[in-house]
Amino acid sequence: MTDCGPAVIDLTTLPGVPCPCGIARRAFADRADFPGTIHLTQIDRSAKSHYHTKHTEVYVILECDEDAAIELDGRLHPVSPKMTVLIPPGTRHRAVGQMQVLIVCLPKFDSSDEHFD
Repeated sequence: MTDCGPAVIDLTTLPGVPCPCGIARRAFADRADFPGTIHLTQIDRSAKSHYHTKHTEVYVILECDEDAAIELDGRLHPVSPKMTVLIPPGTRHRAVGQMQVLIVCLPKFDSSDEHFD
């Protein structure tokens, strides 16, 4: 990890990696001076319910289908652009419908902290 001072990153230029929700583009994983990661995630209709034991996630909905929702511990919550969702550790969650979200993940994202029932 490196400490490089300020950084400007175009999230759309980062490589996309598969995740339970769709495709994520993750920034700042290599920064020792930033405690988390920022993800630009394109969510598709096949998103899988999962949870984290250590991660707290904040979803900022950028774009979504009209009927989009977020499922939190089995309960559906309708969402629309510019809404935000706080997902503490242990909360089973999935996005329902197509959407693009900005995710703030604290601490840094670790794929070993993705759990499925």
